[in-house]
Amino acid sequence: MSVKPKSLWQKMWEPKDLQSMAPATKVLSYSILLFWTFIVLFPLYWLFVTSFKLPIQVSDGPYYIPFIDFEPSLHAWEYIFIDLGRDTLRPYMNSIIIASSSTVLAVFIGSMAAYALTRIEYKPKVGSIVGFIVILGLVVYLTVVVKMQWQLTLSIGFALFVSFVFAFSRYFKRSLGNNDILFWIISQRIMPPVVSVLPIYIMFQQLGLLDTHFALIVTYMAVNLPIAVWLMRDFFARIPVELEESAMLDGASRMRVFLTIYMPLAKPGLAATTMLILILSWNEYLLALFLSTADAQTMPLMVAAQNATRGPQWWYMSVLIVVMIVPVLIAAGFIGKMISKGQLSGAVKG
Repeated sequence: MSVKPKSLWQKMWEPKDLQSMAPATKVLSYSILLFWTFIVLFPLYWLFVTSFKLPIQVSDGPYYIPFIDFEPSLHAWEYIFIDLGRDTLRPYMNSIIIASSSTVLAVFIGSMAAYALTRIEYKPKVGSIVGFIVILGLVVYLTVVVKMQWQLTLSIGFALFVSFVFAFSRYFKRSLGNNDILFWIISQRIMPPVVSVLPIYIMFQQLGLLDTHFALIVTYMAVNLPIAVWLMRDFFARIPVELEESAMLDGASRMRVFLTIYMPLAKPGLAATTMLILILSWNEYLLALFLSTADAQTMPLMVAAQNATRGPQWWYMSVLIVVMIVPVLIAAGFIGKMISKGQLSGAVKG
C-alpha cells in the first residue's frame, strides 16, 4: 500500500521532530517577536535621535534617519553637559545614591520581614494595635499642634505604649495572623502616594530634614518595602523547611539561617525584586517633588524642569532621558546574569 506524499502546506505546518518547530510556525513566531521588538525599541531610538536634533528640526516635523533626513548636532548634549555642567551632575549623583541606597535597604529589610512571615507565626492583639494607633496620634498632636520637641514626644509615646501593653494586653482576646499582617503591608502600596505625601512632608519639615538624601532614602524605602515583602515571601515559601530545621539542629541561629541558606537559594527572586524596586526608585517623581528642592534634586525632577514657558524642550529632555536609562540598563544586564546562572528557586530539594 503506497503512502500518499505530504503536500507542501502540510510540510510547512508539521515539525520534523518533537524538539523542533514547524517552518511556518517558526516564521510566524519570529515575525511576531521582531514586530514586538520594534515596538519596544523604537521609542528608545526616537529619544536617541531627537537628542541630536536642533530645536527647529524637532518643530518642523518627524525626521528619523541622521545624515539623510537631518544633519545631527551636539547642541543639546553640549548644553546639558557643558553649559549646565554641575547642575546636571548633581541630580544624576543624587539619583544614583538615593535609588541604590533605598533599594538595598528595602530589599534587605523586606527579605527579613518575608522570612519572618514565612517561618514564624505572629498573633498580635487587636487591642494593642488600636492602642498603638491612638498613642501615635497623640504623639503627632503634641509634635505638630502643641509644638513640643519630637524627641520628647517620641519618648512619651514609647513609655505610654509599653505601659499600655504590659497593663492591658492580657485582657485582649482577638488577634491577627500572618496573612492579616501581609495584607496590611501590601495595602500600604495600594494606597495612592499622594494621600500620604503631605504628612510625610510635614514630618520631615518638623525634623529639619527636607531636601536631604536621608529623607528621600527613608521615604523611598518605606514606599517600596511592601513590594519587597510580597515578592520575597513567595520565593522563601518554596524553600523546604527541612533545610532550616537541619541547620538549627546544628546550632545555627535564625539570622544565620536567613543569611546563609535563604538568601543564597532565593537569588533569582532577590535579583528580580531588586531590579523592580530599583526602577521604581529611579523613576520616582511625586515624593522627590515634595521632599527636595535643590540639594537632593533627582533626575526625574530635572527632566520635568525642561518643560519651560516656551513649551517642552524635547531635545534637552531626550538627552537627559538617554543618560537616565544607562544605569538601569547596566543594572538590568548585571542582574539578568544572576538570574540566568541556573539558580532556579524551584529546583531546591530537601
